[in-house]
Amino acid sequence: MSDIVLQGRGICTSFGSKRERRQVLFDVDVDVYEGECLAIIGASGSGKSTLTRVLFGLGSADSGEITYRGQTMGKRGSAVRRMLRGQTGLVFQDPFTSLDPRWRVARSVEEPLRLHHKGMGNDEIASQAEHALRVVGLDPAVFAARYPMDLSGGQAQRVAIARAIVDDPGIILADEPMSAIDVAARVRILEAFRAIRAANPSMSLVMVSHDLGVVQHIADRIVVLHDGRVEESGTTTEILKHPCSAYTRSLIEAASMQP
Repeated sequence: MSDIVLQGRGICTSFGSKRERRQVLFDVDVDVYEGECLAIIGASGSGKSTLTRVLFGLGSADSGEITYRGQTMGKRGSAVRRMLRGQTGLVFQDPFTSLDPRWRVARSVEEPLRLHHKGMGNDEIASQAEHALRVVGLDPAVFAARYPMDLSGGQAQRVAIARAIVDDPGIILADEPMSAIDVAARVRILEAFRAIRAANPSMSLVMVSHDLGVVQHIADRIVVLHDGRVEESGTTTEILKHPCSAYTRSLIEAASMQP
């Protein structure tokens, strides 16, 4: 087994004021290994996005410990939290809310390089951004000068993915990246993720999804969340072919997949 890149132990999280406070994560343990794709699945409201936000330092836990490359995350603003953020590519559900409508595609993809690599020259930045677009299957000659409004949903999501990988992150968080995309575009996005993983075999990918059809084609391992608790976890084959819990079986049946 490869090294553990990101790890959570005993994560508990609650939301709301004192009288209305509601716990949404209960003693969750999760490991992300170097070079793997880990899918976190579950029905709406199961705590998938909350877990990944906490795990990646985008939210806070009430208790528990998170380590990144063996170092404890610490509180907001800590050096380890900043290191994780600087080495993470983020892809969210709606690409149009994450792309500045005033910026052309090239500028959006180049932005992480301009923010995090101050000494990099303009030619190198442009070259690296063009490479990222090609990796996700978009011809820079065709798409670099377009604005978000000129893109389909699938094209916009691939631009968002190109931006997420442009500065060679060690880990990517993709939170429901295909839920707002049509079926044909999902195939292209899956192909883009496969190309990214082939080009960066040590990079880890954490994907939040309720779409088991997508998960079965890309994930190495699966964590099943149910009402804020880990229902079960294992390899993709183990979970989808031999589920242990009735809840997981219900997810598979709802997706019209045979266990």
